Amino acid sequence: MAAKAAPKKNLSAIKRARQAEKKNERNRMARTKIKNVMKDVESAVRENNKEASGNALVKAMKVLSSAKSKGIIHKNTAARKISNLTRKVNAVLKAGAE
Repeated sequence: MAAKAAPKKNLSAIKRARQAEKKNERNRMARTKIKNVMKDVESAVRENNKEASGNALVKAMKVLSSAKSKGIIHKNTAARKISNLTRKVNAVLKAGAE
């Protein structure tokens, strides 16, 4: 009996796997950045630092909006995270005003 021929390489599948790997790494870095900026805001809020929490919030909003526009996170997720962070920062600012 004749030996079977080697299976043909599916080049498009190999390319898609390569692309998926790159995309996965890029998205993982972006999600890590999101977590870090959120932690920065929350730590500034915990310290009741008005200026630092305000600056960290602006940076977090920029990172979240960027991730939303690139499709890394859903738009409602970004809106929810921004809303929660803003509420926390506003509480610190309001407490400082009194």
